[in-house]
Amino acid sequence: MDAIILAAGMGKRLKDLTKDKTKCMVTVNGMTLIERMLNQLDSLDINKIIIVVGYYSDKLIQFVDTLKINTPIEFVFNNIYDKTNNIYSLFLAKHHLETSDCLILESDLIFEDVIIEDLINDSRPNLALVDKFESWMDGTVVTIDENNNIRDFLSKDQFSFEDIQNYYKTMNIYKFSKDFSKDFYIPFLEAYLKSLGFNEYYEQVLKVISNFKESHIEVKKNDGAKWYEIDDVQDLNIAESIFAPSDEKLDKFSSRYGGYWRYPHLIDFCYLVNPFYPPQTLISELKSNFENLLMNYPSGMDVNTLLVSKYFNISQDNICVGNGASEIIKSLMEHVFDDDSKIGVIVPTFEEYPNRVQPKNLVVYDSSTVDFQYNSDNIISFFENQDIDILLLINPDNPSGNYMFKNDVLKLVNWTKNNNIKLVLDESFIDFVDVEPDYSFLNQKLLNDYDNLIVVKSISKSFGVPGLRLGILASSDVELIKFIKNDLSIWNINSFAEFYLQIFEKYKFDFDVGLNMFKQARKKFVNDLSEIKCLKVYPSQANYILCEVLGGMSSHELTIKLLEDYELLIKDLSSKQGFNGKSFIRLAVRSEEDNDKLIKSLKELLEN
Repeated sequence: MDAIILAAGMGKRLKDLTKDKTKCMVTVNGMTLIERMLNQLDSLDINKIIIVVGYYSDKLIQFVDTLKINTPIEFVFNNIYDKTNNIYSLFLAKHHLETSDCLILESDLIFEDVIIEDLINDSRPNLALVDKFESWMDGTVVTIDENNNIRDFLSKDQFSFEDIQNYYKTMNIYKFSKDFSKDFYIPFLEAYLKSLGFNEYYEQVLKVISNFKESHIEVKKNDGAKWYEIDDVQDLNIAESIFAPSDEKLDKFSSRYGGYWRYPHLIDFCYLVNPFYPPQTLISELKSNFENLLMNYPSGMDVNTLLVSKYFNISQDNICVGNGASEIIKSLMEHVFDDDSKIGVIVPTFEEYPNRVQPKNLVVYDSSTVDFQYNSDNIISFFENQDIDILLLINPDNPSGNYMFKNDVLKLVNWTKNNNIKLVLDESFIDFVDVEPDYSFLNQKLLNDYDNLIVVKSISKSFGVPGLRLGILASSDVELIKFIKNDLSIWNINSFAEFYLQIFEKYKFDFDVGLNMFKQARKKFVNDLSEIKCLKVYPSQANYILCEVLGGMSSHELTIKLLEDYELLIKDLSSKQGFNGKSFIRLAVRSEEDNDKLIKSLKELLEN
């Protein structure tokens, strides 16, 4: 068997990266695509490798000659690469198709070794390698029948997003027998070139051939092995994270801060949402209004303030809405804080707040001294002799999940008021509480009674809509509310987020049902975690669980192994302030199915 690599193209979508070299010379984590592919083919029983070159061919050939590849390599030249497409490049290599069974690969691919190994070892002579269609994919899409034969190659006009569950993406790797090439592919290839020209794709020929039962072109489905096609800088960025060495992969994923829909097989236990809300009916209502929302401006601050005021039953003068709680936090900290202010912080904590001020302005209470189970007495005892202007309380706390009962928080509210201290109370996770029914300070009377109280709440967490970016702040400090409203952009909330605020009140029953389902899932998750050796599990009233990793494996090593071997992303806390370098992890509560996958993986890693 020979292997044909199509590498003549210019790779224009990679822009500056290919201004002086061909696409396969682009590096992924320090190695060029062509070097990786040649090494993979060289490890197999391949008779010969044919590379069709064109754009910057001299530079590519010189580079290939420096590689220690034992398999013979021949070059075929496409001298009109700038006027043709890959159908012509493959035509130029037709002699090799006629004389040998061949693998055909496009040079902009990166893939695990097992993909090409399995393709060669498959006894079927003519195969198109395909994978289940996913959102990141672009290019040729096929449908297949129950016998794994290609039913149709879909054109752009035939493609429908409503039917993507039935689609497969060709991976641009094929295996052709020489008989198939001589009897079917090459005759049709030549006819296609004569009638439609050179600026087409070779898979168009397969589309025609697939209509003949005698063609015997079947599909081989990828069984979860990693691969990526690199057409632009975004593809390159994602490929570098997928194929990063184990010791670098975690950093590449963590530094993205989200956007994990680009990794369809990844299960995210790091970022915190409600897996049981919103309901499908709410999602359908959003979908039904998609086009209208996409093509219209959102309302300004006043209208969106009205919407959150109505839902939370807080006066419009005492509440504002932001593009996520993080936008509000930034504005809040700029208003209430000056160079001489001191802010009391309980660590470990959500660092969006302390990161907004200089370290010299922080007065830190280390809750590890009470095993992260603090109460108002602990806080008052520590801060009563400290000169602070603001006290930050996240309840339930992040990442510990520690919860202070409402009466206990009220004691702290009174103490801060009597000492002329502003209390910033972040209730982003309060809806997950199940130890008392009335837990929130988002209450008009309480806000009126305590003008030092500022309540912040993320709508992303318990309402399960982090992509909409919604958060609120409430206070009877009217000047503060005015400042933040004026500080934020008039269109800080997009149309989709506004429409959600417009409709979410009528789904209150579904919200309550979802919270009850969540609380049951959390209870089971905590019980299952508690049975794992080498884990100390902390009680939590939030949608995540704090665990200390005991025994031989560190939390950092565990996090890397879960990502590399199981595609599970968790939060390693060992470097976070307040854990003093000890091995702690935070695990989001997800669906029971996802939770069970994590439990199984943790047992395999920690108990074996």
